[in-house]
Amino acid sequence: MLQGAAETMALGRIDQLGIHAGRTSEAMAASFEAEYAADADSVLNSTAREAFDAIRLLKAADPAKYRPENGAEYPRSPFGQAMQQIAQLSKANVGLEIAFAEIGGWDTHVNQGAAEGVLARRLDDFSRGLAAFVADLGDAMADTVILTMSEFGRAVGENGNRGTDHGHGNAMLVIGGGVRGGRVYGSWPGLAIEQRHERRDLAVTTDFRDVFGEIVVRHLGVSDPQPIFPGYTLEPARFPGLFTLGAGAKPP
Repeated sequence: MLQGAAETMALGRIDQLGIHAGRTSEAMAASFEAEYAADADSVLNSTAREAFDAIRLLKAADPAKYRPENGAEYPRSPFGQAMQQIAQLSKANVGLEIAFAEIGGWDTHVNQGAAEGVLARRLDDFSRGLAAFVADLGDAMADTVILTMSEFGRAVGENGNRGTDHGHGNAMLVIGGGVRGGRVYGSWPGLAIEQRHERRDLAVTTDFRDVFGEIVVRHLGVSDPQPIFPGYTLEPARFPGLFTLGAGAKPP
């Protein structure tokens, strides 16, 4: 996902990006930067330059002083803090275009629970993190789209350990400017045994690449999305229809 000519960076926490050497951190950073700048290896040189540029840029954003706006309260979980940092980068105007955060703990084979339990706690963390992000960005959500997805679903029926096993289909959420919300996109096959995939799982009715494709084309305004989805031909006719052109969508 980080391939290509565009500059990218992966980090765990904004406030931990830098050279850590106690009181001599700034001097050590300057020394390292000078050494890498003098390196003849163009790849190493450019990578180091990008890293040091990012350190300076994020230091200027002053992560320690960030305060969420509009009454937003992020969960103290890793996911909640990741969403807060994405909001901070977005509002700091550092050139952020795409950000990714993940949340684990969905492999609920045992004692999954319903309104209470493992699944309910995961959903609470997930929903409060998204809600805080939307509130924090405020008007900036008009030009922001959140897309959620899972790499696997859960089986429809409960297993013998009061949990659910790996499934097939699942749901994606799309939130943001220009999104025609308040509806379910795609066809709903139903949960009767004969309507399930292999009589067991929720059936897949929409290819996830068509959802990503519509966002890439109609929100990000990419004119040629084919390199992003190698081996798959995007057809606008298969797009779910998430956006109304002229209301947050950007025609290529």
